[in-house]
Amino acid sequence: MNEPNPPQRPSADAAQAAIAHIERLLASDPIAAEQRAAEFLEQAPGHDIALLLRGIARRLSGNAGGAVEILETLAGKSPGAPLVHLQLGLALRENGRSTAAESALRRAVAIKPDYGNAWLALADLLTSTGDRQGADQAFVMHARHSAQDPQLRSATAAIRDRRTADAIAVLNRVLERHPNDVVALCLLAEAVMQERRANDAENLLARCLELAPGYHTARQNYAVVLMRQDRLDEALREADLLLIADPANAAYGNLRAAILSRLGEHERAAAIYRDLLDRFPGQPATWASLGHVLRIVGRRDECVDAYRKAIELAPGFGEAWWNLANLKTLQITDPELESMRAQAQRPELTDEQRLHFHFAIGKALEDRREFAESFRHYAEGNRLRRQTSPHDAGQVDEHVRRCKALFTGAFFAERAGSGSPARDPIFIIGLPRVGSTLVEQILASHSAVEATNELVNISGIALSLGPSNTGLVENRYPELLAGLPRDAFAGLGERYITETRPYRRLGRPFFADKMPNNFAHAGFIHLILPNARIIDVRRHPMACGWSLFKHLFARGQSFSYGLGDIAAYYRSYVELMAHFDAVLPGRVYRLHYESLVADTAGEVRRLLDHCGLPFEDACLKFHDSRRAVSTPSSEQVRSPIFRDALDQWRHYEPWLGTLREALGDCVDAYPAPPAQ
Repeated sequence: MNEPNPPQRPSADAAQAAIAHIERLLASDPIAAEQRAAEFLEQAPGHDIALLLRGIARRLSGNAGGAVEILETLAGKSPGAPLVHLQLGLALRENGRSTAAESALRRAVAIKPDYGNAWLALADLLTSTGDRQGADQAFVMHARHSAQDPQLRSATAAIRDRRTADAIAVLNRVLERHPNDVVALCLLAEAVMQERRANDAENLLARCLELAPGYHTARQNYAVVLMRQDRLDEALREADLLLIADPANAAYGNLRAAILSRLGEHERAAAIYRDLLDRFPGQPATWASLGHVLRIVGRRDECVDAYRKAIELAPGFGEAWWNLANLKTLQITDPELESMRAQAQRPELTDEQRLHFHFAIGKALEDRREFAESFRHYAEGNRLRRQTSPHDAGQVDEHVRRCKALFTGAFFAERAGSGSPARDPIFIIGLPRVGSTLVEQILASHSAVEATNELVNISGIALSLGPSNTGLVENRYPELLAGLPRDAFAGLGERYITETRPYRRLGRPFFADKMPNNFAHAGFIHLILPNARIIDVRRHPMACGWSLFKHLFARGQSFSYGLGDIAAYYRSYVELMAHFDAVLPGRVYRLHYESLVADTAGEVRRLLDHCGLPFEDACLKFHDSRRAVSTPSSEQVRSPIFRDALDQWRHYEPWLGTLREALGDCVDAYPAPPAQ
């Protein structure tokens, strides 16, 4: 009887094709993958890669015991193969053998110390066994070596290019498989921050730090998210923890200084920046940050020197050029203008870098009265910024419509007497670039009033009332106010008082919150703080519109990068304030910038009288105040009022047809609102 012929071993090309087919099956059909691997091993007994794939297929199909049987044999045969030990560790864990699994995973990272996936598996295992310290160390090692992961690299590139939806899709797929991947969680937080979902980012980073307290990148990002929500004391605590772990880290020092500056501790912030620059003098971003603080405290010459040092170190640092050009009392030199023009032409610049140069050149040319070319650069800067800061005018219109529908006279009458009795807040609302910083400076010159700059607490409280941080329209604000019990409004008012207390460093009886966008919450403010003063500062619509268009905001104000959007936003603002004038007569005090310029003494007296404050001569000498001013108008409010700025927009009138046409009767009726 003839013996059957032994199976013929496949050729190298056939083996490679078969292995590739098995690898593809693993992701979609692990049972089929194991069957195909078994068939291949009949032809090529002992083939290491086929054995490994068969073991993985068994694990993925739920047969952890069978996977261990194969992978333990293979680990003995290939003791230096880190992937084998990783897969063995995973199979042992799924088989309930945690101690053996830990040994296998530690063997994998001992063989390959930069094996990010094995560190993640070890961290996951140690988390499940309650070894928090060991898990923390393993998570940190995973984060350190995560750059090798192609999906995380892809997500990082998408975030860098502001392809936020792509990044979120990739990271969600990663987290479906590995819910505790702290790097993916941290990157996802960064991505959702690009969508201005601060609450979601905060929750993701808090989860990161729960898993890996030593993951410093997550803690640094967590501090930044807290800072952007104006939760500065909390942010400062996180920065201090980072500096305890790494006192010499320049990034952590910069972060602490930025938080201190936001808290009004500008001299302490400047001291940190100077200390950092003594140790690391070649850091242009730190020089620019020092320049910001020096501008705020009124040390102009030192501020200019700091910005110029940043530019000397990094001539392509467009943000530093813009900050220098935007100083109201400085004119860019001819050589500096030529340098900016040359830098703006560099092909390797990103749009974000380039737009800073266009705004800076526009300002320099405006100072030279070269208005046509100046407008061209402003327009190009705005065009580039609009690409990354889209604005939805329809959402603003919808918010105004819904506010008008809800906030009727009857609605307020039914809730009369509710809210916190606190009298200390003075809200300065309106649009940016209308003179609100000047009004704040006048009030803060009074011995009973403290300035707290632009606080985000009102909008933050309003957004927190809905189911998620998805925006004013999606979270059903303001309609949900109708369902709140009367005593809830007092609690919300007290919450605002409590949240803003850290910004009141002087202990004065009253404080000014000059967040302009709070006009959208005027009804809410009245409900929760019925005794607070609300001052609406208004400026000629063409002057306001042009001032917005030529200014590059650090963040927010997305409506300001298109003339049509500016006009629509201005009209929505005027419409909403006219509604509150009708349903709450006299509740909002209106101050026109032009009237303040024409009759400063009279308007100041009337303003103080409205606020229930006795007249003080210092309020007319507001320009002598040495207080820190963080807005771009910091230099202007340290000078007497001049009429020159009232009609600057007319230099650009030939190019503002779109703005004029879209504003329509807002211009014709000014200073009165147009007929509704």
